[in-house]
Formats: sequence, C-alpha cells, structure tokens
Amino acid sequence: MYRYEQVDVGDERWWSEARSYRDSTVFQTRAWITFVATTQCGTPVLAALKDGERTVGYFAGLIVKKFGIRILGSPCPGWSTDYMGFVLEPGASRTAALRGLFAFAFDQLGCVHVEVMDRHLTQEDLLGSDVEYRVYHGFAVDLNQDEAALFGNFTSACRRCVRKADKEGVVVEVAQAAGFAEDYFDQLWDVFAKQGLVPTYRLDRVKQLIAHLHPTGQALLLRARDRNGRSIATGIFPFLNGTMYFWGGASWREFHSLRPNQALHWFAMRYAKAHDAHTYDMGGGGEYKRQYGGQEIHVPWIRKSKYGWIEPARDFAQSAYKLRQRVLGRIQHAVALPRRVFHTSSVGSRCLDECAQS
Repeated sequence: MYRYEQVDVGDERWWSEARSYRDSTVFQTRAWITFVATTQCGTPVLAALKDGERTVGYFAGLIVKKFGIRILGSPCPGWSTDYMGFVLEPGASRTAALRGLFAFAFDQLGCVHVEVMDRHLTQEDLLGSDVEYRVYHGFAVDLNQDEAALFGNFTSACRRCVRKADKEGVVVEVAQAAGFAEDYFDQLWDVFAKQGLVPTYRLDRVKQLIAHLHPTGQALLLRARDRNGRSIATGIFPFLNGTMYFWGGASWREFHSLRPNQALHWFAMRYAKAHDAHTYDMGGGGEYKRQYGGQEIHVPWIRKSKYGWIEPARDFAQSAYKLRQRVLGRIQHAVALPRRVFHTSSVGSRCLDECAQS
C-alpha cells in the first residue's frame, strides 16, 4: 500500500509533474480540475503516492459536500468527467494505490465516501476487495490505422451517412469559443426534448468548460453547417497525451436527415489523427457509438463508504434525481414554445427567422 502525501494544488510545479506521466488524462489536469471545482463547488485534491521516500505517481480528485457529508470523487457521477484516478510510473501497482486511497480519504481528509474511476483498473483487479462498483461501458477507436481502414470499420449505414452529409453540402469547421456554448446548449435542449427530458446540466457548465479548457489548447470545438450556413450540429472534444475524448454532441432534430452527427465524428477522428492522437475515446455507453467501429471498453467505477448507511442513501439520491429529470422533461414538453434556428459566425449570431415547434 502506498503512502499518500497531499501537495499544494496552488503550485503549478506539482500539476506539471503529474501531467508528465504518460498515462495522465485531460481529466487530471489543473484546467479540468478547476472546471469541476467551479461547477461542483468542490475542493481540489492532489497527492503524491510514495513508496518509501520515492514518488511513484499522483492522485487527483475533489472533495464535495452533499447533505453535510464529505465525499472524495475522482470523479463522482454527474461531473461530466471520465477517467481520473491515478497517474503512475511503469511497474507501479494500481491495486496498491487504490488500497492507500481509502486510508487517505477516511483518515487524513475526513471523508466518509469515495468514488474513483481509473482507466487502467480492471474488474479482475478488484477480486477479493471490499469495494462496490458499476461498470462504465464505452467505445474506443484505434487511430493508428490509416484513414481508409478507419472509414472501412464504420458500419455500412454510417459510411452512407457520412457520404450523404458531404453530398448535401454539410461542412464541419473548427469553431471559435465566442458564442459556441449558447449554440451547443440550444441544440442540446432539442436533443433532450426528443426524449421528453431536460439537459442534465446547465448552460453555465458548458461555458465554464470552454473557459477553462479552450485557452489551454485541450478542447476542440466543432460545428456543422448546412449549405445555407446554418449551425445544425456541434460537438466538444477534449484531448491530451494522444487521446481525444467525446464530451458531448448536439444537433437540431429537423436537420438529422442531413447526417451532421456522423460528419462531426468523422471530422473529429481525422483531426485527432492529424494531431498525433492514437485513440478516440467516445465516452460512456450508447448503442449509436457502435457504428464508428471502436472496441468496447469496460472500466469499473469504484466506490467505498466508511459507514453502511451511505450506500442506500446514495442510491436513493440517484433515483430521486432521475425522477426529477423525467418530471421536468414532461413540464418542459407541455409548455414548449416555438424556437428559432440561428446563423452563427465569428462576429456573432443573427436569426434566419425560421421557426419550428420543438
């Protein structure tokens, strides 16, 4: 079991050291941790993992308070964040890091619940342990193949969609930050409205992500336009250390026949490949992601509580949240107003005076 030594999160030196490990993800960077701290009212935690006096890696996470109890997340559900956990030198033990984490959280930080998802921990690593976990399913595309092989791995239906988007004049562009959050969020409302729901986060979260990540060069913003210049789909793709991630995508329903979503993903893959990325991680589950030819991945999202009553309380809170989303979705659908599709450009937005009922 490794010993945890908390370091000063205000000292850039420690973040640079953690980022230098080849297994570090964009979700463990100072920019991303600050984004989560801002949107979740959390306190960042960075700790060096010690084997004797030698540093073998780092742990990154945040402490949040829910109903008066301290929770250490790396990450927690609802943070719009994928893999955090540990960055370790080759040969270091992730199971030893995990065992030390619980002692650090409960004894040193005063937390009573821990959640952690590390990309390199497996279900087999947890055999015989006393933790709970659920499996986070996703898809990852190997970008080391040439473009012809990548495209050939798409389903035939997906390839037809990409070709149709091109034939219909859909153009994907790298977008600027100004006005992008609003454009994306308007389309996201439409995505959720189709399912009778409301978005699981607010516009401010998108604004904060862009404000913290885009200036660092660690977030790609993409916009798809139709032949008339209308913004019909958007996507957000963080990246670091050879891996690009799909954080979120949105589009207007009435333009789905133009297949802008498939065009966005194909553009993102080629962009990532051109910028020396080796992996396109499409994030959490969703059967629609299978069409892009990625390999299935299964990562345990681990949790452990200091007291037995916390686990059922956690389950109740998650069930209550899901019920709230369904109720808000029905209310929103009942009072839905006509909306407008906007033409967006680098100098702002102007309405095309096209109204459609959501």
